[in-house]
Amino acid sequence: MNQPNGTVHLRGGGTSVVILVSDDRLPRILYWGEDLGEVGVAELETIALTALPAIGDSAVTYPQPVPVLAQLSEGWLGRPGLVGDSDGRRWAAQFRASGVRVVDTATGSALQVDGIDTAYRLSVRLEIEVLAASGLVRQRATLRNDGADRFRVDSIELALPVPREADEILDLTGRWSLERVPQRHPFNVGEWVRASRGGKPGLEHTLLLAAGQRGFGFRSGLVWATHLAWSGNQTLTAERTPADSRRLTAAEGIAAGEVELESGDEHSTPWQYGSWGNGLDELASRFHRHLRSSSAHPSTPRPVVMNTWEAVYFTQDFATLNALAEQGAAIGAERFVLDDGWFLGRRDDTSSLGDWEVDPAAWPAGLEPLVARVRELGMDFGLWFEPEMVNVDSSLARAHPEWLFDAGHGPGLPSRYQHVLDLGHPSAYAYILERMSALIGNLGIDFVKWDHNRYLLDAGHSPDGRPGLRTQTLAAYRLMAELSARHPGLEIESCASGGGRIDLGVLEYTQRVWPSDCNDPHERLEIQRWTGLVVPPELQGTHIGAAESHTTHRTHPLAYRAEKAIWGHMGVEVNLLTADDTTKAELAAWIAFHKEHRALLHTGTTVHADTEDAVRLEGVVASDRQQALYGFSLTERPRTWPVGRLALPGLDDDVSYRVRAVFPDGHVPAGAQPPWLLDGVTLSGRILRLVGLEMPSLDPDRSVLFHVRAA
Repeated sequence: MNQPNGTVHLRGGGTSVVILVSDDRLPRILYWGEDLGEVGVAELETIALTALPAIGDSAVTYPQPVPVLAQLSEGWLGRPGLVGDSDGRRWAAQFRASGVRVVDTATGSALQVDGIDTAYRLSVRLEIEVLAASGLVRQRATLRNDGADRFRVDSIELALPVPREADEILDLTGRWSLERVPQRHPFNVGEWVRASRGGKPGLEHTLLLAAGQRGFGFRSGLVWATHLAWSGNQTLTAERTPADSRRLTAAEGIAAGEVELESGDEHSTPWQYGSWGNGLDELASRFHRHLRSSSAHPSTPRPVVMNTWEAVYFTQDFATLNALAEQGAAIGAERFVLDDGWFLGRRDDTSSLGDWEVDPAAWPAGLEPLVARVRELGMDFGLWFEPEMVNVDSSLARAHPEWLFDAGHGPGLPSRYQHVLDLGHPSAYAYILERMSALIGNLGIDFVKWDHNRYLLDAGHSPDGRPGLRTQTLAAYRLMAELSARHPGLEIESCASGGGRIDLGVLEYTQRVWPSDCNDPHERLEIQRWTGLVVPPELQGTHIGAAESHTTHRTHPLAYRAEKAIWGHMGVEVNLLTADDTTKAELAAWIAFHKEHRALLHTGTTVHADTEDAVRLEGVVASDRQQALYGFSLTERPRTWPVGRLALPGLDDDVSYRVRAVFPDGHVPAGAQPPWLLDGVTLSGRILRLVGLEMPSLDPDRSVLFHVRAA
């Protein structure tokens, strides 16, 4: 780390960022990517010199390094860094750098730059940090109003530059039960904008926005990406100007009047994160290492879950749930989660949200007997809540209609018969906190499945109808943090109609995300794959559903459903009360296999082979590269048959490995198979990387596992 003549070199986790702070301008990132190593003062000065273009008659028309907070006053005609005003005045801020320092933080090395606009009496602090554990770069801004007049903030948008070789964009889209669908585009001049406006990132949320060398894959091609650690409205943009500046920007979405700074007030943006890699696997590994180094990351093995939802839905009585718990424990489940339907008056999804009291009609003795039985069976106990939602048909809504969001036209459109409980009301927040805390404490609940099924549409805070979206997000964070503080060891899952709230913001408070309400393994393969660009396997809930999927009505054999579930935080939603003995025996075998390899799956490096669209070969390699587990499957009939040889990615070239196919339930694929498959082979990592192995012959939606261990 050096700071000669305004050039700063931040390093950590295999990443270098070179930043120029000169001529009183805000920081400009000159380089972001592979670690440059120790760079001397003279070389840093030369980097700065060679990064600056010749400027002709107008800075507007010539490419130049743009500050991370772009300013119109410096000739920038692209997306603005700060949008705000004081009743139409103070709308074109011009910050000049007034203080520069490099500090060591608990997580890495950071550059802090203070900027001031003396005419507007506004100041800004920009923080740019490279995280030592992961090599992620992150930045945020804090704006302060030192003037007498109120300053309204509409947007603060920060940017990470990418080089000219980044000429292709990757982002994700989707919908309910089909989250994380990738799409690619040329990085043309203009803006590619992905916005979330529903008070949460959303099912269609891109998760991250990437730009890289054309054709980049999982194993090759330089690629850079950005992600915003925020669980509310937001905008991610890939922007290319006619002068060929290329940037990835991120901003919180701020509704009208949500951020108004009185004299002396400050506002900080969420962290914008950036990752890079030679291929998406390396890029993703930085997010994984970051999350694994977090204090919120679970430190104990991820217990196999028996979830009641797809098994029994709203059927709620002790006899049924006790029998299900007994069957779950018998096949190896370690956590029993009672889903929706346990609270007062809840018989379907049309009523009672918000009435968080155990229903005496369904549970005359309360939930205590079930909890005691679950613990007696050796499992811990989890409970479903939807704390931020309310049904109009509920005691809560009837008693406190003012606690429902209302922008002036009533509570708005229902979604799943739901409306949103405005946690910006201190009394509403206190009610939810105390009801949840009492149940968690009295029952000794270990795990909360935290659902969030409705978007925040016209989310007006009563009585004046002013927007309450960002206040709601901050209140949800505070509620999660307070419950965790009151009940040490409590784990929380972020579920929002499936994968609607997955981001580094909520993952500061949660230990699990639910990637999708769809348990169909055909869809889950892709959903888990692309969610994995940010979220490591142990934080993704992955459940075995019914033979006929409840969302797609496809039918799959148990072996395929189970194989797709072993890769994450495994669970079961099969109705064990109607399952035959063969099914339960096979489930037990798959659960035992998962437990045997859980330490590898939840600490190793995730890898993906670059293959044609119909073929999937991916796995997890141990951090010391002494073993690995791969799954090979087909999503449809491939263009060429047989598939042929594929390389096993991520191994050590100089280590000899024993490779064998494993069949946890004893089912070997039918038909002619390559001669090595049943007996296994021993080959070096170099040969497995360069020559590969002939893949088995499979029908679509079938798979084979390969276990690889150093010989």
